[in-house]
Amino acid sequence: MIPPERYSSLGELLYDALLQYKTETALLELSRKRTAKELTYLQVKREAERMAQRFAAAGIGAGGRVAIVMSNQAAWPIAALATFLRGGVLVPIDYKLDGPDQETLIRHSGATVLVTEYGEWREMKAVRAGELPLERVFVTETSPREELPANHVAWEVGEGEPLEEPALPLVRRERSDVATIVYSSGTGGSPKGCMLTHDNYLEQYRTLLQLFPYEPGDRFFSVLPSNHAIDFMSGFVGAFACGSTVVHQRSLRPELIRWVLQEQGITHIALVPLILEAFERRLDEKLEERSTAAQAAVEGLRQLNAALTLDKPRAWLSDRLMKPVRDGLGPDLKMVFCGGAFVDPRRARRFYELGVPVAIGYGLTEAGTVLTVNDMKPFRADSVGAPIDGVEMEIRDPDGAGIGEVWVRGRTVFAGYLDDPEQTAEALVDGWLRTGDRGFLDPSGHLHLVGRSKNMIVTAGGKNIYPEDIESAFEGLDCEELVVFATGYVWPGTELTGSDLSKEKLVAVVRPKGDGGSLELSLLEELRKRNRGLPDFKRIWGVLPWKDEFPRTASMKVKRAALAEELRAGTGHEALVEVSA
Repeated sequence: MIPPERYSSLGELLYDALLQYKTETALLELSRKRTAKELTYLQVKREAERMAQRFAAAGIGAGGRVAIVMSNQAAWPIAALATFLRGGVLVPIDYKLDGPDQETLIRHSGATVLVTEYGEWREMKAVRAGELPLERVFVTETSPREELPANHVAWEVGEGEPLEEPALPLVRRERSDVATIVYSSGTGGSPKGCMLTHDNYLEQYRTLLQLFPYEPGDRFFSVLPSNHAIDFMSGFVGAFACGSTVVHQRSLRPELIRWVLQEQGITHIALVPLILEAFERRLDEKLEERSTAAQAAVEGLRQLNAALTLDKPRAWLSDRLMKPVRDGLGPDLKMVFCGGAFVDPRRARRFYELGVPVAIGYGLTEAGTVLTVNDMKPFRADSVGAPIDGVEMEIRDPDGAGIGEVWVRGRTVFAGYLDDPEQTAEALVDGWLRTGDRGFLDPSGHLHLVGRSKNMIVTAGGKNIYPEDIESAFEGLDCEELVVFATGYVWPGTELTGSDLSKEKLVAVVRPKGDGGSLELSLLEELRKRNRGLPDFKRIWGVLPWKDEFPRTASMKVKRAALAEELRAGTGHEALVEVSA
């Protein structure tokens, strides 16, 4: 790995990596079972320099903002590299959002250049109509029959041709300068653009690669969207700075993901718990196809491997003991990074005992990638790990059981929210970040999370869902008031969530019309109908009737914290009516 200490920016570090590892394979792009693109570090350098020239022509220099809306493919890291070579600020946006939401974030970010792919571009009507202040829009995989607007150009123009000479010099940036603007919530409310500095990333890279180093020859399978904090650090910055290969599969069908793991020498992958659960189901299906004797043999080897790796992983041993299972999952797999949501401890331990270590961590966008992680010495699935090097952690206002709000301080903590000093002041207090999560530290220094201070839920797919963003779907419902809450916020530690926040649900608190406070059948049916129209991960699970008026501020906003206190002290979750069916 390239030590980060002597660098002042991501651009400098990554440019040196392109030179140092020039003969190594940097990017492998697969289209189903066919190699669509394979580039060495030297070839990536040339393509990034070419795009940097095009960005410069579009006015991108120090501090200029480039938005990327694109699924995982070779063009994504090349565009990111070109941005950093120009000293620009990268704005990575989730390609899974719908077009209007993507446009909201582009507009809010102040980006003047957009890089996107044809399918996403088709969904961005305001971009196509020239209604956003964009100097240039680069579109990949444009249909030959498509006539692009005046300021739009095909990404592929000039690809593979000789560079204009001389190549532009690297634009120097300081560690305190903003490197990225990353959006951490939905757009139904006010967009929250987290400003992360070069120092945030260089420090995060330093601490993570101490624990989990890559090396040339390793292959990272980039499955999570590249804008996701875990994939950005593990599948771009970390992988490139260590000379590893980043593998993209354009089709993420389950059978093709399995094929890549088994046939492409994948050594590392980052997942959210939802995908890890799918892997386990596939594993169980394969085991059930074996005879009873074979299943018993696998179970005996699992127990033996668990006993022999109790203090730390022993890859050479697990490879031999668990070879049939590991061949099915991925024969070269060294490590699975899992985060973005809460990991089922039983599932993580099972994979570890089968010879596939799962590194469980905890972090949030406002603090880079990871705040705590299990270092595998020994493996523990009962916590989210200990604070990494350089992170100070305190439990503020603990109750009698030692549970309080988690506050953190360190060089990976963000610089604030873009153009939002009020929310920044709420999140950052005297250099400390209020995470909004509740937990406790055990005697060994490991963090255990038990609930939330913020009214937010993290899905098993790693999405941050703010209930405020969902309430608009129920506007005009025939009731007096309606507010959506996360169960872990209102009733932490109950049977609705227990200590497993991956089982959190969304509930609607409804004040019906009339004095009785009871839910009419017609109201429930309309609510169910609208609920079914939402994406699965945004659907509410239950409804709680409430007869009292909701507490409100002078500006008539609901005081969510005060209402939650009333709910805890009042009827409670036992009165919930399930509507998810």
